[in-house]
Amino acid sequence: MPAAAGRPKVEIHDVSVAFSGHGATILALDRISLEVGSGEFLCLVGPSGCGKSTLLRVCAGLVRQSSGDVAIHAARPGTPLTAMVFQEHALLPWRTVLDNVVFGPENRGVPKAEREARARDILALVGLGRFARSYPYQLSGGMKQRVGIARALANDAEVLLMDEPLAALDAQTRTIMQEEILRIWAELGTTVIYVTHSIEEAILLGDRVALLTSRPGRIKHTFPVNLGRPRGLEVRASPDFGALVDKIWAELRDEVVRASAEDAGEARA
Repeated sequence: MPAAAGRPKVEIHDVSVAFSGHGATILALDRISLEVGSGEFLCLVGPSGCGKSTLLRVCAGLVRQSSGDVAIHAARPGTPLTAMVFQEHALLPWRTVLDNVVFGPENRGVPKAEREARARDILALVGLGRFARSYPYQLSGGMKQRVGIARALANDAEVLLMDEPLAALDAQTRTIMQEEILRIWAELGTTVIYVTHSIEEAILLGDRVALLTSRPGRIKHTFPVNLGRPRGLEVRASPDFGALVDKIWAELRDEVVRASAEDAGEARA
């Protein structure tokens, strides 16, 4: 859908998702409505099983909603609307780093010289220019995840969907990658929807944090992050950062307790 002046980049309206199987229907998402501005970094948090990843997959077209609408408004017709970064990098082990990054453009028929030139630019952006001819088994976990991010960026999509991309990394590597994501986003200005279990990470990265309830996932509250840009790791020491963590946790805690109680009840049943 073409973009119009003043229109949000992503419009999610009354989206519900229900899964059926084994004689039962589970409502994963219930009437979710959200708008994401062009160039905005929106983070989604909520208890496990609340449907955060499902919502991301609906936006990517990987899961079909049971009702409601999702509209992503294109500013550059002919380019992909979305690209996704998963928790696991899912690199093709038989392809080099460069060949992994060009995989999407290659499948869209982008000429070889063009796709490789863009891939090399993106690899330089994520700090992996020297590793273009390496294979995934030769890389650390953090480097593999950078390749996963580079592969998504190489598609030049309108919206970048990131599903807990740092969850599998150790604490030190995760901190470095948070800095890298902030740097890359500041340089490219891509619209991002980012799923995380970490309130601190959501506040560090996001312009807003949307909190989902326990299943079925609904939007409980959306918190603006008024901490200024550019933003570095030092912001975590500020009183405003700590106050916002406490504010979000106060509402998230209730949902985590509710989800745990429901899981315990289902187990007893």
